[in-house]
Amino acid sequence: MRVGSFVLAAQFPGQGQGEALHRAVRTAEVAEEAGLDAVWLAEHHFVPYGTCPSAVTLAALMLGRTRRLRVGTAVSVLPTVHPVALGEQAALLHVTSGGRFTLGVGRGGPWVDLEVFGAGLDAYDHGFPESLELLMRWLREPAVSASGPRFSFREVPVVPRPSEALTDAPGPEVVVACTSPASVRLAAERGLPMLLGMHIGDEEKAEMVALWRQHARTAGRPVEEILGAAHVSAGVCQIADRRTDAVETLTKAMPGWLKQGLEAHVTVDGRFRSMRDPLAYTELLCGLHPVGTPRLCADRLAATSERTGISRFALLTEGSGDLAATEENVRRLGAEVLPHLR
Repeated sequence: MRVGSFVLAAQFPGQGQGEALHRAVRTAEVAEEAGLDAVWLAEHHFVPYGTCPSAVTLAALMLGRTRRLRVGTAVSVLPTVHPVALGEQAALLHVTSGGRFTLGVGRGGPWVDLEVFGAGLDAYDHGFPESLELLMRWLREPAVSASGPRFSFREVPVVPRPSEALTDAPGPEVVVACTSPASVRLAAERGLPMLLGMHIGDEEKAEMVALWRQHARTAGRPVEEILGAAHVSAGVCQIADRRTDAVETLTKAMPGWLKQGLEAHVTVDGRFRSMRDPLAYTELLCGLHPVGTPRLCADRLAATSERTGISRFALLTEGSGDLAATEENVRRLGAEVLPHLR
């Protein structure tokens, strides 16, 4: 089992954006010191829900600040970028970090980002499969051309070649954020592990893993690849000597962040969007994920792994909104929870 920290660079009420980003960087540094396996970096535009607009850029900084830690994006939003540009960045980080970079990609949402970056709603509604296919070809082939509805260009060489890294991997690992049967199938047909969100519980995640395996078998993926797929489960982790104290920490801090962060999202086409009640959502997360004593947290992670078959976790550790408390939370995760799992 591999446990990492899920970093949103969340801007809590009363905080500046620089404060949120500093806490994000410190989380990675402390995660390495504490013996965690990875950090996973979220990407958002124009909202305080997360102040990192380029997960791959922040990943470059964190790879430079660490020596052992794996760094992944969770996720880079494909519809708003050119897949070749993202592929070049991913290859660069793979080669220069010795293979410590994981590229997580996702479809994102129907947000105003699509207008600002010139992608348009069609890139969100229909363009994700084409973008993912072009990205994967860039990361696995020596030269690439395109003749699709969105991307069309003559053959060009891939520079730098991901295979030039001094690792056994042919290129950077790629995971796909999956929120629907269609995205599960898309990932499975390509043999790509899934990143599953923190808003769903073990039962739904287990169903998505089973569906992934079914589609992977139908697509003719190798048996060892299907059984060894290292899916990632996102969640929340808050450690305290008593469960009530851990829950109180999150229910005091997270609803304010969620309210201002979720309310700031603007749809590109004015479509109606409902918003979760921030306190109820916080309480839901506390019930689904490792929130409580170190022993409880370890048991919860082990139970999720057993029920779902998922071996990797990306845990939000900044739910207190406080830098010192976040650092302590990460250190306790490494010192008091991980030993029970290993």
